[in-house]
Amino acid sequence: MATTPALTHAAAGLAPGELTRLRRRSTWTLVGGVALGSTGHIAAVTVASIVAQQLGGTAIWGGVTGAAVVLGAAGGAVILSALMIRRGRRVGLSTGYVISVGGALVATAAVLASSLPLLLVGTFLIGFGNSSNQLSRYAAADLYPDDRRASAIGLVVWGATVGAIVGPNLVAPAGMAAMAAGLPELAGPYLVPVVFTGAAALLSWSLLRPDPYALADESARPDPGQDHTVVVSLASVMRRPHVPVAIVALITSQVVMVLIMTMTPLHMTEHGHGLGEVGLVISGHTFGMFGLSPISGRLTDRFGSVPIILIGLAVSAQAALLAAVAPPEGGVGLFLALFLLGYGWNLGYVAGSALLTHGLTLSERTRLQGVTDALIWSSAAAASIGSGLIMAAAGFAALGLIGAAMILVPISVLVVRRGQLATSTRRT
Repeated sequence: MATTPALTHAAAGLAPGELTRLRRRSTWTLVGGVALGSTGHIAAVTVASIVAQQLGGTAIWGGVTGAAVVLGAAGGAVILSALMIRRGRRVGLSTGYVISVGGALVATAAVLASSLPLLLVGTFLIGFGNSSNQLSRYAAADLYPDDRRASAIGLVVWGATVGAIVGPNLVAPAGMAAMAAGLPELAGPYLVPVVFTGAAALLSWSLLRPDPYALADESARPDPGQDHTVVVSLASVMRRPHVPVAIVALITSQVVMVLIMTMTPLHMTEHGHGLGEVGLVISGHTFGMFGLSPISGRLTDRFGSVPIILIGLAVSAQAALLAAVAPPEGGVGLFLALFLLGYGWNLGYVAGSALLTHGLTLSERTRLQGVTDALIWSSAAAASIGSGLIMAAAGFAALGLIGAAMILVPISVLVVRRGQLATSTRRT
């Protein structure tokens, strides 16, 4: 592929100390952007199913709204990745955050106007901010060699711990502030991303200089003898043994998590829990998703992606079964199930993302990452819609049982392909 301005390498002209400093600053800027962006995103997602049910009159609309936000993330992954190849990571990430702020304003207007179609539009646009959050991990991975890449991914994913703790717990105060201002209670949480995701956009635009592409590690560059003008097809990249394994693991972990997590707030409110209790359980879940990410990264760099993916899948299966049997009236069962569901996802997410970067150049990675995240979020959208249908037809416990059964798919793929993976890569 012909080199674009966005992919120009400037690191070679920098002193080693300066290059290290700039890479460190870029990494922590990405962490900060994810912390701010996830706070706004999680606050909005926490109330999405509740608002949708009130406006639509049935739990099915809660699943549809969840699908809208993940479809926004899917569309955003493709659009922002294409923009990144042309204009760089900085422009792509900042653009996603700005679109998300616009979506939050639209969703606020939807609550005020009691308009379900407008809510779906706003929720879809909010998903673009999550695209930026997710693609930030790959921007960090570009900066480091193969044996440190998972740790870099884990550090950036860890930034969302702020959102995991703060975001859901801003729901109740934001609702009270909205009522004090004469607005509906559920309009308040949609103003949280206006502030926090807007701050993520400003941070990314101001401090991701030089662009992370320009600071990328040499391992992400084509070999000196490679013809840079040859376009490597996406199909040929997909034929590499580790790529489909990483994609299947990432998709399944995401689908199982979304299937259960989307309906949890509604499940709790139907059994008498208030927004504060819902926020606590979702905080535990999202802390499991992000809080232990540096450990997941270190484990992946130490033991390899495939073993950690397998462990993550086992934890997710256990969590799904626990969610199915946890008493809805109270206790720690549902909290523990949602925490483990988040951490099982985290192990697979960090290890799978690291596996996906192996042996690919910057342009190949960026194209594949956009397509992969689009597949992940499209599948999650289907799971979100399905969760509402299953919840309405068979109840919350059925979601857990179905999720546990789905884990068998990636485990089978990993077992069948483990020999190929061992010969294709030794480090990852």
